[in-house]
Amino acid sequence: MADHDGGLVQAERQWGQLRPFCLITTLVASLTLPGCTRIGPDTVTLDRFDYSSAIADSWKQQTLLNIVKLRYMDMPVFVDVASIVAGYSLETGGSIGGQISSADAIQGNSVVLGANGKYTDRPTITYVPLTGEKFLIGLLTPIDPKNIFSMLQSGYAADFILGLTVESLNGVRNRSAMAGALREAEPEFLRALELIRDIQAAGAVGMRVEEDKVKGRTAVLFMRRDDVAPEILEKQKDVRRLLHLSEGRERFVLKYSPARGEEDELAVNSRSMLQIMTAFSSYIDVPQEHLNDQSAVPTVEKGSVENRVSRIFIRSGKEKPEHAYTTVHYRDHWFWIDDTNWQAKRALAAIMFFFTLSETGSNDKLPLITIPAQ
Repeated sequence: MADHDGGLVQAERQWGQLRPFCLITTLVASLTLPGCTRIGPDTVTLDRFDYSSAIADSWKQQTLLNIVKLRYMDMPVFVDVASIVAGYSLETGGSIGGQISSADAIQGNSVVLGANGKYTDRPTITYVPLTGEKFLIGLLTPIDPKNIFSMLQSGYAADFILGLTVESLNGVRNRSAMAGALREAEPEFLRALELIRDIQAAGAVGMRVEEDKVKGRTAVLFMRRDDVAPEILEKQKDVRRLLHLSEGRERFVLKYSPARGEEDELAVNSRSMLQIMTAFSSYIDVPQEHLNDQSAVPTVEKGSVENRVSRIFIRSGKEKPEHAYTTVHYRDHWFWIDDTNWQAKRALAAIMFFFTLSETGSNDKLPLITIPAQ
């Protein structure tokens, strides 16, 4: 009986010595268990916003940079973001060690605690340089007039879209900057755009695509006369006169041509993406030192600048602006679009949009640049 009582006393003594270690082990486990929870779902919202914002900003900067380079007769280069693969890992761990000594030991009991954690964010971004025959053709081929007038049908202002994408309408010429020479728009063209904008706002103009067994898909522009206010009918009449269109017709087939079309046609001399970007580059405030050393195409005359209808303007300077819509650095200078210049912002966004319509992409096997961001 005495041996039994002695065993109980010894067991209680050992438990009293182990009890602190058990509590500490439980604490360490409670600290490390949250590492087993999922972190993926929580990153979706942040990642989609951050990556989409970063891609949008870089796309604006790349477009502006290529517009600036065209003013310096430099080669525009486009690199597309093909894919983004984001990988995350969270690792945690803990350790515990110690020594239980006898009651008579000098060193006593000891406990050693350890904890570690590791968080890894390692995205892999793949870039595709846009090159090859298909890209070049898409850059140089005029935009289909059907696509241009479809944007008008979608609600885009006619004077803005046509002023940006059209070189001439039925032979009446727009402002042009080709081969380093600037030609201002004919007054008839500018007035016609204003009238078309008013007619568009009144809902008296529309477009539809018709199927023809011989010609295929044909875009047709309509000018309605039914249930139209007299002042809008008068503006339609003025548009026909300015663009040399038949007075008695309401229906005009859209056709790409630099010259005047037939009686039932509206000839649209649409621009290519290269022409649109070149026209935009004529609005750059080129630094005077670059004009002096003739490294850039000269700026248009001051009279032409003052007579501009739009406020599209790309500024430049040695110092980076604090508040700008988008900014690029080129040849030791900053080029930017003011955040208050909504006309230039709208034009840049339209260029990016038309870039998707010009089929400048390629399905050919191209070299990929994959950069692990570590």
